[in-house]
Parts: sequence; C-alpha cells; structure tokens
Amino acid sequence: MKAALCSRRQHPDERGPFIRPRTSNSRLRANEFAPTGGLLGLLWLLVAVCLSFSAAAAGRLDEAHLDALIAPIVEAEIASRHIPGAVVLVGEGDAVVYRHAFGQRALVPAPEPMTVDTVFDLASLTKVIATTPAVLQLVERGLLTLDAPVARYWPQFAAQGKEAITVRHLLAHTSGLPAGVDIRQAMRPEDVLARIVALKPIARAGGDPLYSDVNFIVLGELVRRVSGLPLDEYGRRRLFNPLGMHDTGFLPPATQLPRIAPTTWNGGGPRRGVVHDPLAARLGGVAGSAGLFGTADDLASFARAVLDSDPRLLTPASLQSLFIPQTYPAASPRSLGWRPQAPLAANRAALPPFGAISHLGYTGTGLWIDPFSGIYVVILSNRVHPNGGGDAAPLRARIIDAIASSLPALPAERIAGADPEQAAQVAPYIPKTVAQPVRTGIDVLEGESFAALRGLRVGLLTNRSGVDAAGRRDIDVLARAPGVTLVALFSPEHGLTADREGRIGDDIDSLSGLPVRSLYGAARRPTAAMLDGLDAVVVDLQDAGVRFYTYASTLAYLMEAAAAQGVRVIVLDRPNPLRADRVQGPLLDAERRGFTGYWPLPIRHGLTLGEFARLFRAEANVDVQLQVIPMQGYRRTLWYDDTGLPWLPPSPNLTSLTATLLYPGVGLIEGAEVSVGRGTPTPFEVVGAPWIDGAQLAAELEALHLDGVHFSATRFQPVAGPYAGETCNGVRVIVDDRDAIDTPALGIALAASLHRLHPRHFTLNRILGNLGSQASLDAIRAGTPPSAIVAAWHDAQAAYLARRAAFLLYP
Repeated sequence: MKAALCSRRQHPDERGPFIRPRTSNSRLRANEFAPTGGLLGLLWLLVAVCLSFSAAAAGRLDEAHLDALIAPIVEAEIASRHIPGAVVLVGEGDAVVYRHAFGQRALVPAPEPMTVDTVFDLASLTKVIATTPAVLQLVERGLLTLDAPVARYWPQFAAQGKEAITVRHLLAHTSGLPAGVDIRQAMRPEDVLARIVALKPIARAGGDPLYSDVNFIVLGELVRRVSGLPLDEYGRRRLFNPLGMHDTGFLPPATQLPRIAPTTWNGGGPRRGVVHDPLAARLGGVAGSAGLFGTADDLASFARAVLDSDPRLLTPASLQSLFIPQTYPAASPRSLGWRPQAPLAANRAALPPFGAISHLGYTGTGLWIDPFSGIYVVILSNRVHPNGGGDAAPLRARIIDAIASSLPALPAERIAGADPEQAAQVAPYIPKTVAQPVRTGIDVLEGESFAALRGLRVGLLTNRSGVDAAGRRDIDVLARAPGVTLVALFSPEHGLTADREGRIGDDIDSLSGLPVRSLYGAARRPTAAMLDGLDAVVVDLQDAGVRFYTYASTLAYLMEAAAAQGVRVIVLDRPNPLRADRVQGPLLDAERRGFTGYWPLPIRHGLTLGEFARLFRAEANVDVQLQVIPMQGYRRTLWYDDTGLPWLPPSPNLTSLTATLLYPGVGLIEGAEVSVGRGTPTPFEVVGAPWIDGAQLAAELEALHLDGVHFSATRFQPVAGPYAGETCNGVRVIVDDRDAIDTPALGIALAASLHRLHPRHFTLNRILGNLGSQASLDAIRAGTPPSAIVAAWHDAQAAYLARRAAFLLYP
C-alpha cells in the first residue's frame, strides 16, 4: 500500500525543482497588512521565525518515527474507504523529512498506484497558493490597496449594496457575501461574473467571517483587471516559475495527465485534469477559489518560501500578514486568506488558536505551516474519487495530531512575542506560576487510573475548555483510557470548539471520529435516543460562575434526562473563575426559570459546576446517580488566575478573566439594545450605543462611587452584535480592585443610569431575562438608588448561603 521510503533528511534540491531556503533578517514594521484596528501586532513573528530555525537545527523529526505514526493512520483510512490513497509530506527547516505515497491514485476504470509525484486537484488551496499571494504582490506594487473598496477596481461590483466591501474583507472572508452563486444556465465565465455583480450581501461587511468562494472569485477577477494577466498566467509567471513549482498551475497540460489523481466519474470516465469544483469549471477552470493543480513537493517549496521570507514570493511584511488574525473574536480567527491555528506542539489544545496557519481543500487536500517549529505538513488525497463521497477530515486531523503530539510542549509565552497588544491576547493562556497548581477533575481522574469509569460505556459533555494538565483534550484522553469506552460526545452552547454563536447542529469530531450531539440545536435536553447504550455521561466544562451563563442549565437538563434513562452523571470539576466565596446579585424569581437561569441562584452564585450539580440534585429532587470528581488544591478564595491553570475561553467573548469578571454586570444589560463590546478586542469592558453621550454616562456612573471600578468615556465600533459597524459612544469599565467589585451592582448602576438618561432608547424590560428579579427591575423604574436596590438583596442572599452550605466541596 505504501511507496518506497525516501531517504531521511534528503535535501529538496536532490529531487528536482526546489528552491534552496534562505533566511531573512528584514526588520518587521507595521503597515497596511496589519488588520484595521490593530488586532494583533507584527513583532511576534520575528521571535517565531528566529526560533523556528533553532528548532529546525535540532532535527527533532525522525522519518522512522513519523512513519510509525502516520502510516497506520493513512492505511486505516484507506481500509475504511474514506480515501483511495494519499501523499503525505512533512518538512522541517530546509529538509523534507518524510515523503510517502499510500494506496491508489485511481480505482476505476483500472487501479493505479499512488506515487509521490502525483498531481492533485488542490481545490480551495487555490485560495492561498495562487490568489492570496497574487493579491498581496499587487498590493506591494501599489496596484491594489487592502482597505480600498473593491468597486474602485471593478465599478459594477458595487451594485446591490456591495459598495463598502474592501479587498481586505474578501481576503478575510468578512465581506458578508454568500458562499456561492447560482450557476444554473450560467454557461460562460462572463455569465458567472454578472451573477456575482447581481448578488446581495447576506451579512454586513467587516462582521463575523463567512467562508465564501465568491470572495476569492472576485479577488481572481481583480488580479486580471489590475495586472492585465489572467490569474493562471499571473501565477505561472510571478509565483510558480520563480519558486520552481513546475508541476503547479491551472489547466494542466496533457503531459501531466498520467500523473493526475482523478476525482469523480464524468460521463465516459473519471474526471482527470478537469477541475472538480463546478463553479470554477463554469469559469473555464481558472478561478480565484479553485482550479489549481499541484504536487506535494511543490507545496513544500511554497511552505519553505513562507517560512524563509523568500522575496521571490512576498516581502517579509506581506508574509507576516498571513499569520495575523484579521477578525474578532480571536477564538476563531481568519487572517489574509488563511485560517490561523495553534502551533504544532504536544499541548496545542491549550494554546491560543493562532501562531501557525493552515488551509484545506474540498477534494481532500491540506497544508499546514508553523513558524514556531519550522515544520510544514502537506496532506493530499482525492477523497471524492470515484463517486463523490469519501471523507478526508479524519485523515487530516489525525495526522496533524500525531505530529503535534510527538513534539515538545510549547510555552504560550513563545507566542506572545514582543507586541503589547498581541501579548494581551495571549496573556490568559499563560498560567501564573504558583506554588501548587490546582489539579482539575480530569487530572484527578487520570491520577486514579480512570477507576470511576472503568468498564463503562460513556458519553462526554465538553468543549475546548476540557483539557488536562498536559494540554490534551479530554476527548483524546478518555478515548485512549484503558478500560473505558468513549462512544459519544455532547456539546453545549457555542459548540465543541467554543467559538460559535447561534444554533448548532450535530457533527462528527474529526480526530476521534465520534458523533457530536449538540445540546444547543434542535434539542437542548438530551433525548432518550442520545443516551441509549450509555452507562454514564462525563461532564467537563469550564463554567463562568454566573447564573445566566448556560452551562449549568445544560448540566441540569442532562441530569434530568439521565435520571429518566438510568444513566450516571460524572462531573469532572473545575474552578469557579470569580472566586467561589463570593455571592452577589438577586436570586432568580421562581417563575422565571428558563435556559438562561434554571434554578433560583444569585447572579454570582459562588459554586463550582460540581457543587451546582450536588445542590440541583437535592433541591430539584432529581433521582440521578451523580458523582463529582473534585479538584485537588482548590480553595474558594482563589481567582482563576491564582490556580496555575491557563484560561481557555469557554465561549467566544469570555476571552479573559477581566471579561469574565465584568460579564455578570455588563452582560446583565445587553438585552436592552446596547453594545457590550462583543466583536471588539475587549468584550464586556465597554458599553455603548450611537445614542449614548459617553461623557455624560461616565460622569453619572462616577458619581455613584462604586467599589473597585471607575469609568471613562470612550468610542468604539463593534463588528458583531447590536450596532455592528456603527460608531458607539459610551463608557469603558476599568477595574481597580477586583476583590472589591460587586459586578451585579455594576449592572444595576448601568441600567439605572441608562434608563434615567435615555428612557426612549434603553428598553428596561429587556434586561429582565438576565436580571431575573422583577422587584429589582421595578425598583430601577421607580428611581430607587442603586445602593438601595443592592441592599434589598441581602436577606435572600443570606438564605441562599445557608442553602448551599451542605453542597460545598472546598474550604
């Protein structure tokens, strides 16, 4: 099944048309390649590139070891008929360490063995190998400007409300354009372009990323218009030939046909050398979105050019822009063309989701480039052969995980670099050095050799916050645990990756291959069918310690469903990030129980998720077999950053402990048509709207002399939520003493001030869902001073403290 091995550390020049890597000492500088608004700085990459060469020099990758990791994965995927074959290449520094072909290039009409020089339909890799560098070269030459409207270069494009879309929006997939265009009866390229001109955006430009082929078709057309060359000819002259990528191009010649991996069956035979993507096919096989063909070795040349700042490709500043996220939130970023990823390291599940870059192709292709390790990975398959089916997702996910797991852990400090703004984005991932780090439930479970789960068939309710001390996903830890059979996954609001908004459908986890049942989609309670065949459901979620954060409700729903089916619930406990000795805010009115508040708790309830489960089982009389695996070394007085654990955002906008601290106050009012900073670098640290007088509101709030916090007037432009794309006036909330602040009291102060100053705009009733107390809402409306409203909570809080005492696990 596998072609002969190449010799270890073989220099690329020994096998044909490769460039010899070179280093660059070019100094980094800020320029127009930085994202508008300055999401992340450029300086970190200087550190990354320098470190990449020292890492490469160590020669940590060994061909035999890689073969032991990769070959079983590929062969298993071929045996499962997910792919007919594949070529996998791994490079480190200036050498290709691993280059192997597996399986068959073609299955019908006659088998053909895969070879390392097979030419593949690269599908959406076209976007980053051809279109993105072509556009950036034209930016370097002054023929395009990233923040110029597309209509400057293609005037007709402005039709149907597209006049605000810029070149940068297209590259970062933030144009708001749909994924594709109706090509029925659009038989000529000009017909397709006319339909793109007639398209209406489905979202505001500059907002959340929406992956779109249309974006890159438009970019390909811009290349033609401003350079005078069609994209295929431009790529050949200015990209592929200079880099020695002689097997890469659009519309492959007849001489390449015997080496091309066919895709689907097309009439009398398999499609070979004809682009698989139907939209690109209607554009004559040359599109900015798809149509490129190439080999693993050519993609390796491209990756080395990126890592080595090869001036034949782009300037250092342009190359650095490929790694800089252009979008908020940073939990799921997009850069110019590429998708940023955590670097390849054993602990990558606990690292920020940027530092390296990757892109995938529909036909089963993928490329990963990591400047921190100096490693690049090429995975090419024709998974759609012969009948349009197949699935390359497990292949790609498992190979990348295997390579990353074989590398040393990477300290998050390495990603922080030298830029203060970028360092602030990474800071939550850097655990504070403490004498004795807290051991979370998953680490305790591992230390006990999974005794609580031995012999059980289990499901796992988790998201990206569920990692162990080594930075490994709980999913992977439990999947490999001796005596444990992990058979299903469940995800809460924001999904398994904790970076999504809105309803979420069921899915498959590519790495484990397990089904993911969404509990924030068609169903919010597990159905009997979801729990069928399970002995237990394990829960590992990082909660926010806030009543209207929905993870406790999801756990409660699970407990009720599990009780009905006789399934155990085992909670792997994690810290309350806001100190578990603090109880603040009004209790939820009993008649207001719902998904954003399922049990009568204060807003800051002072419970860990395991303690909540104990309280809920007793008070709701839920007859479920519950086991909580407590943490070790945890004390109620600890803030999250005192635990020695990294902060992995459990949802898109809880990006830091400061955001999480302010969430129970600022988040309390967000239902009333104000922006609370979602879609900015500092969610929940700002409050604003176009109709607010920021200076007036700041003065009003300062006069209240709230403990631990002060306010300053500010202006900001969110890219998501109410007033996305509009300039909001308001206040910045500045925490002076986090131990003194009462965040629900802050929320009352904000609501009372906004209601008094802007009664026509601020819809007070709309905060009731999160506030949860009709009496407090009525008091705000009546003009009761915020301090008196807060004082009225005291008796109910005291009764709650007595209620919860029996369920506490930690001193």
